[in-house]
Amino acid sequence: MAKQATDHHKKAAEQHDQAAHHHKEASKGYEASQHEKAAHHAHLAHDYSHQAIHHGTEAAKSHVEHHGNK
Repeated sequence: MAKQATDHHKKAAEQHDQAAHHHKEASKGYEASQHEKAAHHAHLAHDYSHQAIHHGTEAAKSHVEHHGNK
């Protein structure tokens, strides 16, 4: 129960960190007019963000399942 939510929160944080990294790399690519590289990193950032949201949602579901309407 709590371990599952904890794991999802940790994974969400890791995915947000990865997304931030790739957003920074995309920014560098655009500044250097390396549009293909920038687009690649922007796409990765987007995907990591989706994974982070997924894990955050799963953590919230776990909380509701164990602490919701009682």
